[in-house]
This record gives sequence, structure tokens and C-alpha cells, in this order.
Amino acid sequence: MRFGPVAAVVGFLAFVEFTSGIIQGYYTPLLTDIARHLDIHDADVNWLEGSQLMLSALVVPALAKLGDMFGHKRILLVSTAVTAAASLALAFTDQFAVFLVAWALQGFYVVWLPLEIALIYSRSRDREAPAALTRRAAGFLVAALELGAIAGALSAGALADSGIPIQVLLLIPAIAVCACFFVILFGVTESPDLTGGRFDTGGLVLITLALLAFTGGLSLLRINGPADLLSWGVVLLGLALIVPFVRYELRQADPLIDVRLFRSPALWPVFLTAGLFGVSVLGAQAPLSTFARTDPSEVGYGLGATTGETSILIGAYVLSLVVGALLFPLVTRWVAPRMALIGASLMVATGYLLFLPFHDGYAQALTNMVIAGIGSGALVAALPAAAAAAAPAHQTGVATGLTNSVKTVGGAVASAVFAIALIQHLGGGTGDGTAGSFSGYVTVWLVCGLTAVVAAVSLYFVPKHAFSDAPEGTEPALR
Repeated sequence: MRFGPVAAVVGFLAFVEFTSGIIQGYYTPLLTDIARHLDIHDADVNWLEGSQLMLSALVVPALAKLGDMFGHKRILLVSTAVTAAASLALAFTDQFAVFLVAWALQGFYVVWLPLEIALIYSRSRDREAPAALTRRAAGFLVAALELGAIAGALSAGALADSGIPIQVLLLIPAIAVCACFFVILFGVTESPDLTGGRFDTGGLVLITLALLAFTGGLSLLRINGPADLLSWGVVLLGLALIVPFVRYELRQADPLIDVRLFRSPALWPVFLTAGLFGVSVLGAQAPLSTFARTDPSEVGYGLGATTGETSILIGAYVLSLVVGALLFPLVTRWVAPRMALIGASLMVATGYLLFLPFHDGYAQALTNMVIAGIGSGALVAALPAAAAAAAPAHQTGVATGLTNSVKTVGGAVASAVFAIALIQHLGGGTGDGTAGSFSGYVTVWLVCGLTAVVAAVSLYFVPKHAFSDAPEGTEPALR
């Protein structure tokens, strides 16, 4: 199957995803160095991750809807401009509060892939087998993303070990994002058949209040601990605020988020899987990096890896994501997309659960991460493509954006839980007290593995022929 008229778009968008990969891979080997630069504890690194995930959860629904209304390219440019400004700010501050705000704003990049998938699907809708073409394009984009992450991780490790100041190191990804803006501006054409209409401001306010209360409660839990009743009350308030949001959206002719999408037998398992997948792919990366850097001679666990060795470990993991992303569209030629998604989820579960008995050596950790990575790569490519194929034509951006939104919420929850777990009994009573607890790392591995198992079970209930190309003239139904 050839891309035909969408080939040029896929090529330029691949550069965008390569840049996204640089962002996602470059900073991870430097997290310990960033913590020392900002004079914060290893466990506080999760604040960076959590704040970015929180903002991402807030902006993705709005940006995805705006993409459907006014153009996916136009909103892609806006999000890239914000990401570039935030990336530049990271290089010019050593104040944790400023760094935290800039790091959060950098999270606008998470909407790139959903907008790109929506753009590709809208341009290929008049071609034969648009769902299969979109799956293949998604595989290429995710492969570009992960190759960028490999390049970012390896270059960060090599440059850090060479003694380059952290401020200079932080400037490199900012330059890449600035270049990305001009690639989109001059290389990407706008998607056809924009819906226009009036933006649902009321829906945005309601979902923002709900997410702010929910994620704010999670942040309070980090500060005050799991025994604090006020923190749990704020979390429950956030969940309760979902009810008026849903009632409001059901009354709107053109809602921000059509909550009926969650009733679709083909879509609700995809959204649930995305949320559960966010636990591992977003929430576990910082703990895996700090575990690798933890010195076992001081606390009795960890790999004692250098920055360079950690970057190699992360690079191997990301390379396995490339393999998974490229294999998924090939596997779906012989296996139904639903079964391929189930298999990918089970691979993620296997990789993380293997950490429970096998975590003492570099080779063991590498093996576990490669297994989880192959499954993760398939899911990163498959989930937005599956949502695009199962959603109504005018809701493509919203559906693909929702996969990222619920994924970031899952990552935010996991980030808070993992931060609390890692800060308990710091250093196991030995060392300098800056290392995360071993019981916390066990919690990370167990939660990541079990959530992936639940995702696989939920996908079993998807209709057998979901995410495949429908006969001409048909439209995915909302039930």
C-alpha cells in the first residue's frame, strides 16, 4: 500500500515527530543532573512529569477540537510555538518554580501526534482502505518519534559525560523545536473539510475545573501523604465535577467532547487502554531512570549506571518502541487489529512484571525494557489510529485527542502514586537519603504490569472487526 498524495505530508510530519522524540528522550538521562542543578530531591523529579501531564490533559481536548474546527495544521503551529518558547525558558533558569512552569508548558507537544493522525486520516478518507493507510502512517510517525528519542537520549548521555554545562545541554532541544515550527509552516498542507462552528467554552471551563481539582488533589497527596483527608477530598471533588460536565455536553449541539464516544463499543476499550497505558509509558519513565542511576553500593539496590549507560538503556528501550510501531501495521495484515492490540498490551505487562524477579543486573533491566518497549511502540502507533478509524468523520481530531488526554490523566495519576511510593523510607535507611525506596520501585513495576493486563482484558470486548476499513458509504456509529 502506498501513501500516494499524502506521502509529502507524512514526510514532513515525520520530522515533527522526530523532534517530539528528541524532547521525550533527551531529558530522561539528564533527570538526575537536572535535579542536582535545581537542588531538588530525586523524588521531586516526578513534580516535573506530573505538572506536564496535568497541563497536557487540560489542553489536548481543546486543541484537538480546535483542530477539527479550524485546521489541524493551524493548531499544530500554535502548539509548536508554545513548546518552543517553553523549551528555550528551560535553558535560562535554575529556579525550580520557573523551571516547573516552563516544563509544564512544554507539554503542548503531546497534541502533535493526535493532530497529525487526524490530518492524515482526513486526507486519506477518499482513498481505498483509509484505516489501513492511517495505521501504516502512524507506524512511520511513531518510528520517527522513537528514533528522535534514541538520538536525544544517546546525544544527551554523550554530551553530559563530556562535561558540557547543563544550561548548554538544555538549549539543544529548544533549537530543534524552533526548526520544527518552520518545517510545519512551509512543509505541511492543511486538512480538508473543516467543521467550523462555535467553540464550546462552557464545556472547556467545566472540564478544566474537574481536571484541576483532580490533579490538584493528586499534587496535595504528594505533599501531605496518602493519609491526608483534605487531599482525598479534592480528588473526589474533581471526579464529582465530571458529572455536571457530562450533563452539559450531552445538551450541546457541538460539544467540546462528545461523551457519547465513550459509549461506542469500539471506542471505550481504546480510551480505557490509553489511560491504563499512560501509567507505564508516561508515569514510569522517571522512576526507571533514577533506578538505573541509583548506586547499589550505597543503598543495596539499583544499577549504579552512569549518565551514558542510562542513555544506552533508554536508547535500547526506545529502539524497541520503533520495532513495535513498525511491526503493528504488518501484523494487522494477518491478525485483526483488536487481537494485535491485545498482544501488545500483554507484552507491556510481561516486560514490567519481569522486573519483580529480575532487577539486579543491567542485562536483566535491558531485557525487561525491550519486551515492554515492543508492546508500547505498537500501542503508541495503534491507539490514535484505531480511534480515528472508529470515530465519526467530523470527530476524528477529538477521538485521537481523547486517546492522548486519557493517557496523560493515567500518567498523572501514576506519577503521583509513584512519587508517594518512592519517597517512603528513603534510601532504605542507608546512604545519603536522596534515593527512592526499593518498595517504591516494586510498586512501580507491579502497577505498570497489572494495568497492562487490565487493558488487554478490556480490549477483548471490542467488536471483532473494529478498526478495519468499513464498506464504502458507511460511518462509524455511536451507541
